[in-house]
Amino acid sequence: MSLDWVADAMKKTVPWVTTACVEFLEVTPTQVTCSLPDPEPHRNHVGGPHAAVIFGLAETASGALALAAFSAEMARATPLVVRSEIHYRKLALGPLTATAVLTRPATEVTAELDAGTRPEFTVDCTIHNAEGTLTTEMAVTWTLKPHKPQ
Repeated sequence: MSLDWVADAMKKTVPWVTTACVEFLEVTPTQVTCSLPDPEPHRNHVGGPHAAVIFGLAETASGALALAAFSAEMARATPLVVRSEIHYRKLALGPLTATAVLTRPATEVTAELDAGTRPEFTVDCTIHNAEGTLTTEMAVTWTLKPHKPQ
């Protein structure tokens, strides 16, 4: 099943994705990989991408994964970020690639939603520079907020 629509949906519903020039390299229900170029306006005082840009890249990858993993649930629940924790491991310079991975099976999360709870799930993100060096790690905890009955 092709998930090419996820990249299009992200670009249409999250304007920052297009503004920042995020590209989606791989989208599956368990993993998303995105890339970010290195334009000068993204840079900070030490020549690397600003921390907000790095955070945005990881959050975008995690959001695309939430959409890909739980697209069947969108009619009854909205994915929302609960919290994020980021660790800047090494100065990031140049173009970056973020990989987001679902940390538990989507079926477990969906089962909790089916049981009437508001499930949470974590997406682990790693960001590497063009040489493949790990520069950043981020964990994004999401929830599926059930829609209110009409």
